Amino acid sequence: MASLSSNEWKAVCAKFTNAQHLTDVESRNDPENDLFRSKYKARDLLREIYCTLKNFEEGDGEEPDGGESSEPEPAEQPLDGDKEDAFSRGWSSDSRAGDRAAKLAAVDYYLGVNHVDTEELSAGQEHLMNCMKHLDKCRVSSENVSLFIHVRNQLGILWAGRDETEKAQGFLETAESIYQRYMKENGSPPTDMSEYFCSEENQLTHQERTKKFELAYTHTLYYLAQVYQYLGENERAANYCYSTLQRQLQLKQFNPMEWALNAATLSQYYITKGHYMEGRHCLAAATVVSGLAGEVPSEAAAQESEAESDRREQLRQKRSDIARCWIKYCLNLLRDAKKLLEDNIGELDTDRQDELRRARRREEEEEGRKQTLLFGSEDTFDSIASVEEKVSYLLPLDFTEARAIFLVGQNYVNQAKEYFQMDGYVTDHIEILQDHSALFQALAFFEEDVERRCKMHKRRVDMLEPICNDLNSQYYLLIRRQLMFELAETYNEMMDLKLTLANRQADSQSLDSHTIKKFNHLCSASAKYFQMFLDSLCSPEGKYPEHLEEEVLRPALVARFRVARLHGKLISSSPPVQLDNLNKSLENYKYVVQYCDAHPEAAAAAETELELSREMVGLLPLKINRLKARMAANN
Repeated sequence: MASLSSNEWKAVCAKFTNAQHLTDVESRNDPENDLFRSKYKARDLLREIYCTLKNFEEGDGEEPDGGESSEPEPAEQPLDGDKEDAFSRGWSSDSRAGDRAAKLAAVDYYLGVNHVDTEELSAGQEHLMNCMKHLDKCRVSSENVSLFIHVRNQLGILWAGRDETEKAQGFLETAESIYQRYMKENGSPPTDMSEYFCSEENQLTHQERTKKFELAYTHTLYYLAQVYQYLGENERAANYCYSTLQRQLQLKQFNPMEWALNAATLSQYYITKGHYMEGRHCLAAATVVSGLAGEVPSEAAAQESEAESDRREQLRQKRSDIARCWIKYCLNLLRDAKKLLEDNIGELDTDRQDELRRARRREEEEEGRKQTLLFGSEDTFDSIASVEEKVSYLLPLDFTEARAIFLVGQNYVNQAKEYFQMDGYVTDHIEILQDHSALFQALAFFEEDVERRCKMHKRRVDMLEPICNDLNSQYYLLIRRQLMFELAETYNEMMDLKLTLANRQADSQSLDSHTIKKFNHLCSASAKYFQMFLDSLCSPEGKYPEHLEEEVLRPALVARFRVARLHGKLISSSPPVQLDNLNKSLENYKYVVQYCDAHPEAAAAAETELELSREMVGLLPLKINRLKARMAANN
C-alpha cells in the first residue's frame, strides 16, 4: 500500500473525511425534495477512494484478484454466521495483504451503509457481503475486530428488516462471540475503521477507541434482544435488553426519554413473570432517568417556539407512558396477591394469609431476596433507591399493605390522565379509567367491612357509567362492550354484597322496603348492562347472531347466564311480576343450554354456567307451575 506520507494517500484521507462530514453533518440539512443529496455525494467520494486503493495495489505490484501475491490467499470461508475460527486463520493485520484487505473491506462497509441509508437495500447488502469477503481473508486482531463486529451488526439489521430473523440471528451471534473472545484473549482498545483513512495525529485516543468499540457491542446486544423477542425467546430477550440498557448508562450514550421508556417496557416483562423486585427497579430507573431530560416547557414557551412545543409534547407523553407502566405494576401486584389469598368462593382465606405471613418472616430472617438487576451509575443509584422505597415489591397480605400500593397506583393514574385526556385520547383515557376501576376492585378484596366494599364498587360505577353512556357505538363499539360488561359485573358484585348484608339482617328482622328497593335496583342495573352487551351483538336489523364469534362466545354465554340468575333474584310481592321474572330467567337459562347443545365446541367456554343452567332448566318449570297454581287458587 502506498506510503501514508504520499500526496495520493493524503488525498484519499481528505476524501474520506469529506465523505464522513457529508454523511454525518451535511445530510441533516438536505432539502425534502432532494433528501439524500449529501449521501449521494459521499457515495461518489467513497467510490473514488475504492478505485484509488485498487490503483495503489496495482502500483505496488499486488494482484489479489488473480495475480501473484507475496502471501498465499486463505481458503474461502462460509459467510453466513461465520462459524470458522477467524482468530487463527487468514492474513495478519500487520501484513501488507491484511492491511490492504481491511481497508477495502472498510470502504465496502461504508458504501453498504450508505446504500442502506438511501433505501437501496440490495446494493447495500452486496457491499456489506463484499466487506465480509475481504475480512474473511483476515485474522481477527485489534486493527480489524471493530469492523468484524460492525459489518455483522449491519447485516443483522438488514436481514431482520426483511423478516429473515434466523439469518439476522446468525450474524449477530457471531458478532457477539467475536467480541467476547477478543476481550478474553486481547482486550486492548481496538482501532476504529474510520482511523484507516486519517493521519497519525488524528488517530483516536485509547479512551475514544474503547468507547466506540463498546458502543458497537452494545448495538449487537440491542439487536439480539429484538431478534430473541421476535423468536419468542422472551427471557433471553429481557436479559439482552437489560444488558443493553446498563451498558448505555455506563457509556453515557443514551437519550434519557428513550432509555426510560425501554426500561419501563422491560419492567412489564418482569411483572408478568411475578418478578416484582426487578419490575420495580426498572420502573424506578425509568423515572429517575426520564428526569434527566429536564423540565417540561411551559405552555407559553411552547406557543413561542415549535421546537419547545414538540419537546413539551414528547416529555409529557413519554412520562405519562411511564406512569401507565407504574399503574400496571401496582395493579398486577394487588391481583397476584388476591389470587394467592382467595378461597374457592373468592373471599380472603385467613389460614392462607397466616401461612404467607410466616413465610415472609422466614425470608426476612434469611436476609430476603437478592437484587438480580442493578441499573445506574454513581449519579443515579441513590435516586433510584429512593423511588423504590415508595412502593413495596412484596405481595400485600392485608388491607393496610394493599392500600399503600393502591394509593401509589392511583397517584400514577392521576398523572397519566393529565396528558391522556378524553378530548383527543379517547381510547387511552378509557383504558386508564379501567385500570383505576381495577385498582378499586383489587383493593375491595382486602376490605373486611361490606359497606366499605360496596362504596369502592360504587366509585367504579361513577367513573365508568357516564363514559359508557356518552360513547358513540358506531366508532367505539368494542370499548363500549367492555364497559357494559364491567358495569354489569360491578353492579352484580354490589348486589351480592347487599345480599350478604340482607341475609345478616334477616336473621334478626324482616327486610325493610328501602333495602328491597336498593337490592332490586342493583339487580336491575346489572341485568340492564348485561342485556345492553347482548343487544350490541345484534345486526343493524336487530337480529341476534345464530353463531357467536370466538372473541364474544364466553362473554355472551356468561351474560345470558347472569341475566337469568338476576331475574331469578328480583324481590317482588306481586305474583304476576314474580311469574314474569321467572319466565325471563328460564328463557335465558334455556338459551345457554340450547346454544351449547347446537354448538358442542362452545361448552368448554362456559362449563360451570352450562352445568348450572341445565340444572335450572329442570327446576324452574316446577317453581313456575307452583306459582301459577297458587295464582289460580287465589283468583
